[in-house]
Amino acid sequence: MKIDRRGVSTTEAGREEFERFAMRGRFFFQYDFRTPNGELFSCVAPTLIACRCRRDSWLERQTQTEEE
Repeated sequence: MKIDRRGVSTTEAGREEFERFAMRGRFFFQYDFRTPNGELFSCVAPTLIACRCRRDSWLERQTQTEEE
């Protein structure tokens, strides 16, 4: 994939990157998001909207964990 080098994400802090690819005749998105403090969220989903929803859920859980 173009958004990683040797299997490691190259996404910079505070940014998102995604790439569309085909597998078994279906299209998916590889999605990476790195928080400003450097934590990486990565997923694969059929749509970019689904990737961003998963990211938002992950961010919400991260925020709740930090508050406890």
